Parts: sequence; C-alpha cells; structure tokens
Amino acid sequence: MQFYSTNNKDLRVDFKESVIRSLPADNGLYMPESITPLPDSFWENWRDMSLTELGFHVAKQILGDSIPADKLREIVNESINFDAPVVTIAPHTHVLELFHGPTLAFKDFGARFMARVMSYLTEGDDNLLTVLVATSGDTGGAVASAFHNIEGTRVIILYPKGGVSELQEKQLTTLGGNITALEVDGSFDDCQAMVKANFLDRELMEKHNLTSANSINIARLIPQAFYFFNAARQLEEGKEPVFVIPSGNFGNLTAGLLAQSLGLPIRHWIAATNINDTIPRYLADGNYEPLPSTPTISNAMDVGAPSNFARMKDLFGDNWEAMRENISGLAFDDDETREAIRRVKEQTGYTVDPHGAVGILAAEIWHQASPDDETIILETAHPSKFLPTMEEELGKGSIEIPERLACLAKLPKVAHQISNDPKEIKQFL
Repeated sequence: MQFYSTNNKDLRVDFKESVIRSLPADNGLYMPESITPLPDSFWENWRDMSLTELGFHVAKQILGDSIPADKLREIVNESINFDAPVVTIAPHTHVLELFHGPTLAFKDFGARFMARVMSYLTEGDDNLLTVLVATSGDTGGAVASAFHNIEGTRVIILYPKGGVSELQEKQLTTLGGNITALEVDGSFDDCQAMVKANFLDRELMEKHNLTSANSINIARLIPQAFYFFNAARQLEEGKEPVFVIPSGNFGNLTAGLLAQSLGLPIRHWIAATNINDTIPRYLADGNYEPLPSTPTISNAMDVGAPSNFARMKDLFGDNWEAMRENISGLAFDDDETREAIRRVKEQTGYTVDPHGAVGILAAEIWHQASPDDETIILETAHPSKFLPTMEEELGKGSIEIPERLACLAKLPKVAHQISNDPKEIKQFL
C-alpha cells in the first residue's frame, strides 16, 4: 500500500516512510492510496468478532501487505488489551467508553498501536528515533506511556502552559527516562505549529530522525477506526448509529470516516465542539476560518486550526455540500457543559467528563428532531482527569480516582520551559 499527500496525490511513499516521516514535505497529510470496502465474508460474522479481531481486519484492509498478517495481528493484540464498552444511559442514548486503557483516554488506542508499529518498522535501524508530539491534554500521557523505555526512541512532548489538567500534566512530566516534557508559553495551536515547522525542516528531520505521534501520523489514526466497528456491532441488527464525537483536532471523526469508507453503515456524524468552533462554522457556511484557540474546561478540544480537516476534505473530494450532508456541527460553551455534567448525573446516575458532556448536549439536540435514532457518544477520557471541574459540579469527593492516576499526584513535575518559537525546539534537540 502506498500513501499520498493530501496536497499532491502524485507524491507517494510506502507505509514506513509515511509513519516515520509523519508529514509530507509539502505540508499535507498522508492518506492511503485506496480504501476498499471490507469483503462480504467479513460482514457475515462481524458482530461476533472481538475488538482485536475487528481491529486486525480493519488494519489489514487499510495497510494491505505493508505489515505481514501474523505480525499485524500480534501488534493489534498487544496494543488493544483493554475493552471499549458501550453503556446505555437513556433510551436511544449510548456512551462509548474509550478510557479503559493504561492512561484512561482514547489516545491509548493510537499511541500503543503506533509505538509497536514504529518498533517493527525500525527494527535493525541504528539511528535513535525522536518522537516529537504536541498535546492539548491526553495525547501526551498516552504517548509517554506507550513509548516509555522503548529501546531506540526518545519522546519530546510539547504542551501549553496552563492548558492541561494537573493529572494530565503529571502523566507526561513524571516518567523520566526517554520521556521529556516541554512546557510552552502559548496555546496548543502554537505547540502544533512548532511541531509542524520542525517537520518541514528536512535537514533537521534527517539529522534527528524525527517522527510525530500526533494524529497527523497515519499510524495514530488507523487504530481509532477499530472502536467504531466495535460500537456499531453492539446495537440491534439493522440499527445504524449516529456517532456523536466531541472534537478538537478531529482525529476521531476522521478515523470514523475511514471506518465508513470501509463499509461500516453509519446514519450520521455529529461533530460536537466547545467554543473553538472552526468546523461547525465551516459546515454552516462553507468558509474555513481558523481562529486562535480559546481555553475551556474541555481542554482537549481547545483547537482553533484542526490538522485533520485536510483529511476530511480529501475524503469528501473537497465537496462542502457532501460533507455537511454527512456531518452536523454543533458548539457549546462552558456554562452549557457544566449544566450537562450536573443534569446527566442527576437524571441517569452516569458521570460524564467535560468532553463527553459536550457530546451529550449535541445528542440531545439531534434527538429533538429524530427521537428514535440510536446515538453513540464518545466518552474520550475518565472524569477523574478533570478533577477540579468535576468536583465543582458534583461535589468534593464525588469522583473516584483510579490508582494508576492517583499514584502520580505526589510525584514531582519535571518540565523544561520554552517560548512558542519553533527555533527553541531546534536548539533543544
């Protein structure tokens, strides 16, 4: 399987190049040269498959012969050794829990898969692999966990000062070893721009063997398609889900669109954002106008210029009307999000984090017109990762902190302070 740049379909590379170099020289994003729907034989018993079996078939269909089948199955089985259950919280309203991995966030799917793929692709290479990644919340912790003490790699994580929760920050600043955290005086958009700027410096990339672990990397995106299949199969046969996706950099929605391209029957997509509403505005009027990101309590969605928009456009042939027919965009502010956290707990007993609360609000609006549709809302992180906000709304001591998070609280934070100038990363390297 070859992979092309969204800026130039004639620029094609193999899978290893697309993963290790992450970003094409023309600043596009890599996409598979073809996406062929899964065969009839797959659909005959897909509802009876495990999450890892579904994942293997999905990855194999996208990657072709890029990784031998036995090795690919091993990578999937080792990466996805936790569940992604669908929980029904109200009639026709379901939550897809993606926080059962080691760092309690959906990023564990992509980070663990990518770490093992990179290890396989670079086996026998002499050069140290430098993983450079920007995070708005959970990516950093998931990548740090996935790559910690992986031989032949070092990880450098950029995160916005004051822009991640305390426990999220501890997940990426306390491991040490081959993990280094850079606290950037700026926003997530600044961090993302700094990473991209360094990837476009081809001399620097080759000198330091740079790669990315953000969702700009195709290897991060592929495993995120797995759980859409796993969720859809849990509905009653014949029911097509409306997936409601709390969205920031739009990797989850893009992965879902890949799943749909593989043949997964989806009724509709809802992109739910906080006040950083670049995509909902685009879907409304066809004008793409990214703005500087604004901090909110749903911090992982504080993205003003979503990278994966380039892939979304590519999948729809740059057809705005086709995109808005398939995707609805809705945005909500912090007051609405806080109210939803309280109300969902009171009415259903379910505890939803600030990101999932945005998804709940969007699902409620959808149900006003289509009350019998089955909505599946992505709950992307465990509520304990946003403890101050959750306790403000639900009361002190209302949120149980899993031990693998609680143990980090007393560990010392180790981070290097830098400005938002891309040259500082170059100097640091």
